[in-house]
Amino acid sequence: MELFQYPYMQRALIGALVIGLAAPALGIYLVQRRLALIGDGVGHVALTGVGAGLLLNRSPVLVAVIVATLGAITIELVRARGRTSGDLALALLFYGGIAGGVMLVGLSDSTSANLNAYLFGSLTTISSQDLTTIAVLGAAIGVTMLALRPALFAVCHDEEYARVSGLPVRTLNLLLAVATAVTVTIAMRAVGVLLISALMVVPVAAAQQVTRGFRSTMAAAMALGLFAAGSGVWVAANADTAPGASVVLMAIASFAVVAVLGAGWRVLRRRSATATAPSLEPHEVVLH
Repeated sequence: MELFQYPYMQRALIGALVIGLAAPALGIYLVQRRLALIGDGVGHVALTGVGAGLLLNRSPVLVAVIVATLGAITIELVRARGRTSGDLALALLFYGGIAGGVMLVGLSDSTSANLNAYLFGSLTTISSQDLTTIAVLGAAIGVTMLALRPALFAVCHDEEYARVSGLPVRTLNLLLAVATAVTVTIAMRAVGVLLISALMVVPVAAAQQVTRGFRSTMAAAMALGLFAAGSGVWVAANADTAPGASVVLMAIASFAVVAVLGAGWRVLRRRSATATAPSLEPHEVVLH
């Protein structure tokens, strides 16, 4: 715990905790829409923004936010108009984003170490300005996802019903696309563009093992994301491992533990129900 006396470790912990809350709050809607991998696609587009920022000597994070947002909005509009399927839209994000990012980074004078900081995260290099950006945007994402929960759930569960009910379906879909882009880009310095999708999806998948309702699943997913972020930074500080990878591995470990405990609880409930079920002896059968 002595390491957390240093300001850079305190910033790393706070940044990870903010993202650990915000990512599952958004991820539950993406899982509901069966777009669990869209974070990877947007992350690849964000990599193009990073490359453009490095090439133009501008803030890579700011340029990545702009490029990722435009890419996510474009793909959502293409998908909504029925010109391509969701899988093909994600494929365009994946391949176009990574190709553009690699090309632009190659044209810039940046080193591979700079690129790895965005690919896999670099929590310990977060500055006070970075932390402020992460905190403000992360809080905005979390508050928005909670405040618009009924409308967003309706759109993710059944778009046609939501449209008939009078909800602004296209606006809400675009909001989710923008929120995904912002979440990915603010998490680049924490867990990296290649790992952020795991933090969006894995806590939600773990929560679904032991919860039933949408509200309880969302709360449990955010709690698990918070635990994975905090414990991952602690493991990284003590074992001298990559913070981003440690956070994701803690999330996966949480999923494994919750899945085992949930399965054991269901087995016990079935056995208890069987033991307490009334049984009729042969002489108790009544004939009519």
